[in-house]
Amino acid sequence: QVQLVESGGGLVQPGGSLRLSCAVSGNIFSIYRIGWYRQAPGKQRDLVATIGSGGDANYADSVKGRFAISRDNAKSTVYLQMNSLKPEDTAVYFCGARPRLTTGYGYWGQGTQVTVSS
Repeated sequence: QVQLVESGGGLVQPGGSLRLSCAVSGNIFSIYRIGWYRQAPGKQRDLVATIGSGGDANYADSVKGRFAISRDNAKSTVYLQMNSLKPEDTAVYFCGARPRLTTGYGYWGQGTQVTVSS
């Protein structure tokens, strides 16, 4: 089992920044990738960024150049630094874990709300 706890969401003005954290506990050695996803009201959950155990990262086109995913293995924490935020970034942001030898994200946190508004 893997547990994920997100934090760091809030209200920010357009152009501002936030850093989300995802604390990972449990059987962390079973994890292949950690991902950040987001879900706006009435919409599906979409990929934002993912990072592998070796630090390789990928991003959705909509956030490239503005967001950065990173990990601190000593703290078992994955971060999402979000800069130049736009109103369309408003969503609940979820942290997910993809176990090794699987194709899906089988573990999820409870989510943290990010609202970008003036």
